[in-house]
Amino acid sequence: MVVVAILAAGRGTRMKSSLPKVLHTLGGRSLVARVLQSVEPLSPLRRMVIVGYQSAQVQAAMHSDLGLEFVEQPVQLGTGHAIQQLLPYLEGYTGDLLILNGDLPLIRSETLKRLLQTHQEYQNSATIITAHLPDPKGYGRVFCNCENIVQQIVEDKDCTTAQRQNRRINAGVYCFRWPDLAKVLPHLQANNAQKEYYLTDAVTQVGQVMAVDVADYQEIVGINDRLQLATAYEILQRRIKEQWMMAGVTLIDPNSITIDDTVELQGDIIIEPQTHLRGNTTIGAGSRIGPGTLIENSELGENVTVLYSVVTDSNVENGTRIGPYAHLRGHAQIGKNCRIGNFVELKNTQLGEKTNVAHLSYLGDAVTGTQVNIGAGTITANYDGVKKHQTKIGDRSKTGSNSVLVAPVTLGDDVYVAAGSTVTEDVPDDSLVIARSRQVVKQGWRKK
Repeated sequence: MVVVAILAAGRGTRMKSSLPKVLHTLGGRSLVARVLQSVEPLSPLRRMVIVGYQSAQVQAAMHSDLGLEFVEQPVQLGTGHAIQQLLPYLEGYTGDLLILNGDLPLIRSETLKRLLQTHQEYQNSATIITAHLPDPKGYGRVFCNCENIVQQIVEDKDCTTAQRQNRRINAGVYCFRWPDLAKVLPHLQANNAQKEYYLTDAVTQVGQVMAVDVADYQEIVGINDRLQLATAYEILQRRIKEQWMMAGVTLIDPNSITIDDTVELQGDIIIEPQTHLRGNTTIGAGSRIGPGTLIENSELGENVTVLYSVVTDSNVENGTRIGPYAHLRGHAQIGKNCRIGNFVELKNTQLGEKTNVAHLSYLGDAVTGTQVNIGAGTITANYDGVKKHQTKIGDRSKTGSNSVLVAPVTLGDDVYVAAGSTVTEDVPDDSLVIARSRQVVKQGWRKK
């Protein structure tokens, strides 16, 4: 039985931002959301987020997670003071409390499981995660005996020169037996340079404390500034790309590719250089994406090709080819085996299967049937200055080059639109529509 507490009350002044530090994003998720994600496999009894700076904004950003409890720390006086705020909320609780910082986004669930298992197996009063860093500057040092029993924790700013030679650092992840911690919390003292109440002081007062070393010290990389945020992103990207390559995805020039860990890929996909996959995106087997492509919050089927294009908030079915230089947005729905070619923009448009929009066209708020051919330069004029309107095009219809379809308008099945036409009225099935002025040639015009 474990309760999780996330420390998310600080401002993060070194981020140089009005946004609370824990809400800065890393690979499509906020820092604090990543920490919460790491504790999900533990099935905690309760999840409590301690908030302070711009607490309303932090709570609003996390409102969709209905299981969270928010605890206010109106004045930020250190980590010990933050946990003191839990005393009235956990009165009578006899289990364990797992404490994590909200700016520790790379911690793995497996590491937390091992921490909890060690804590319970040895019946410790507290168990903490530690790591040996090549450069421990800025981190509190942990001093243990040969059995990994913690004897002392000293914050970096309070270390002596000799103590700073110790490279074993405190990762800021603690598991306490709550009744033992609750006895100590009211008696913490702010006897340090910062005049703050440190949770590390409680560690040395509760009873037996054991350290659990993390094998990969990169897991406990904290975020205090934009440089560390960028470093964490590099680590996260390396993890994600290694995972997908081992799962059968080909990444050509992985260093130029970025993939959010919310993205789902199937086997035999080829990702070309300078391609970026964002948000809730899924891509089917056999697809080839890029180079120079952005896919965001979209679903692509199998054997889809996207070249030098942008696809956002859209759905593309099997066998469709997109690009180069196409833009799909606003919930575009593309059927099977379509062709979206050069310099084509689709917004909130549905294309039936085997439809071609080969080049230089804009279709907004349009619905087409199957096997439609959209000629070069076709435009759906969907906005009348106040409202958006829909254009409907039936099966097997074709528009000539440089056509304008002024919505709302409906073209039936097997309709042909003559090149250069401006269509303002509905057209019945099996029709040719010509909506242009007759050509007039006046010879000798220059002299006159």
